[in-house]
Amino acid sequence: MNFIKKDNTHFFNPIRRAILQFEMIKPGDKVAIGMSGGKDSTSLLYFLHILKEQNRLGFNDFEIHPVALDTRRDVDLTPMQQFCEQLGYPLEIVKTDIAEIVFDVRKEKNPCSLCANLRRGALYSHCQENGYNKVALGHHLDDAIETFFMNFLLHGQFASFKPTTFLSNTKVTVIRPMIYVEEANIKNFVIRNQVPVIFNPCPADKQTKREEMKQLVATLSQTYPQIKQKFVHMIETPEIADFWHILHQVGPCYKKSKRVDHSSK
Repeated sequence: MNFIKKDNTHFFNPIRRAILQFEMIKPGDKVAIGMSGGKDSTSLLYFLHILKEQNRLGFNDFEIHPVALDTRRDVDLTPMQQFCEQLGYPLEIVKTDIAEIVFDVRKEKNPCSLCANLRRGALYSHCQENGYNKVALGHHLDDAIETFFMNFLLHGQFASFKPTTFLSNTKVTVIRPMIYVEEANIKNFVIRNQVPVIFNPCPADKQTKREEMKQLVATLSQTYPQIKQKFVHMIETPEIADFWHILHQVGPCYKKSKRVDHSSK
């Protein structure tokens, strides 16, 4: 890997800040990393590896376990497996029938939600069975903003996923160490260092509402370049929110709906 000075600014400092600020990783933790083969989770493995190897958190007595799901979509996981081994970690591959269930059995027209739920379930169950108390996902700042707009525009809710989420049913805590990292910087890092990225064969890829939100945020960023920084300020300081407070419920003016979280990365 080729280090440049901006890597600290773009990656290591914000990831360290997120981990320490939200207590994502502590000494003795066994951290699984959900490896999708995409740029985000693969980069996350490398960043956490460097933080651990160089003791940048003030401690390095925690474990890293990359885990990938084999969804039976005829994907060659060899490049990802080799990348993990180069860093000193065996890639754990969990066999699943997710693709068959989603596309052949259920024949979902909008498969993303079901697929995401099945993948999360398989990943979290594997972590529980193997004693991994943390699972790190490759969600970044852009994902958080896109999730916010999805909840706002589709469900009428001001919400995004949280940096850490404890799952009471599996006793596993989901963490998102790259919550302050911008996607554009990850793309540049992957290209510059030739990080292996596996092509996503899903027929629904790039055809989702999330892709629409990505384009919306990109458009807004052209007019309002500070939109991402403003988002961080807003979501970190909820006390600045100034919304209406209805004193008396008049009638069922709206229907509550489930907010969007995010699929595994």
